[in-house]
Amino acid sequence: MEYYKADPDRYDKMTYRRCGRSGIKLPLISLGLWHNFGSVDVFDHFIKIAHTAFDHGVTHFDLANNYGPAYGSAEENFGHILKRGLGAYRDEMIISSKAGYDMWPGPYGEWGSRKYLMASLDQSLKRMGLDYVDIFYSHRPDPETPLEETMGALADMVRQGKALYVGISNYNAEQTREAISILREHKVPCLIHQARYSMFDRWSEPDLLPLLEKEGVGLIAFSPLEQGLLTDKYLHGIPENSRAAKSTGHLQRSQVTPEAIEKVRLLNTIAKERNQTLAEMAISWLLKDERVTSVIVGASSVAQLMDNLNALKNTQFAAAELEAIEKVLQSKLT
Repeated sequence: MEYYKADPDRYDKMTYRRCGRSGIKLPLISLGLWHNFGSVDVFDHFIKIAHTAFDHGVTHFDLANNYGPAYGSAEENFGHILKRGLGAYRDEMIISSKAGYDMWPGPYGEWGSRKYLMASLDQSLKRMGLDYVDIFYSHRPDPETPLEETMGALADMVRQGKALYVGISNYNAEQTREAISILREHKVPCLIHQARYSMFDRWSEPDLLPLLEKEGVGLIAFSPLEQGLLTDKYLHGIPENSRAAKSTGHLQRSQVTPEAIEKVRLLNTIAKERNQTLAEMAISWLLKDERVTSVIVGASSVAQLMDNLNALKNTQFAAAELEAIEKVLQSKLT
């Protein structure tokens, strides 16, 4: 494969949004390496996805210690991608990683202890061949470790120069309020909150989003397509090769209910009227809210990535469109 050289027009293809009250802007769409970049996947496929993303102004690449599968392999493969040419643009990228979920055996291989977080970041840097990450997250709150310990470890990562910014993920509003306060005492701001958010999962709207706006913290949404449910894939049931058809998939067959499929069909009709795919509309719908800094998408092919990027062509909604979407989302179908 030829040594990578980025498209000189890449920044003309993307819009960037400020992350809370920080100096950082993120692309409206970021690339997540949760699936499709592990040791079980084809390197030539995901290096093309990464290059295409950057060529379209996607400057943010989101990872975690246990992304793969196998654990750690997404970071290792991303390290190889950087060495194959993308790394020449390191200062144009925001690279993030996280720790909090299961990573290695024993009592120090998950959750939120200083021991685990510090060791995990060191391992992530080695796997990717980096001196620092731009953002490091506490991937989930730990019910047993004091929040002061977890946030203190994040603050020290910034002081050590191993992370430029820190964030939290999967914290509820009250936990978020406390985490922001503790980090502020350390004089290390919480840059960003990574939360699950989609048309079908709106838990963050009542309390978390207003809190983040008030505190000047960005929100980056993951699982915007509900593991593929908010696409045209399930319009006619569960395809054999889909995530819901696999017992190990994150989208369970039980989630693909007749009611969910009917809502997907109705939403798909609205998307067609907007000249969008359902996936494009689902992403656009999140980005209509200025409090959402960026949306993380995953991609198993360049074509799928481009479909997601096409969402940026139409992020405006008429009041009647929003009303129609809300009516579908709130409806109790039988």
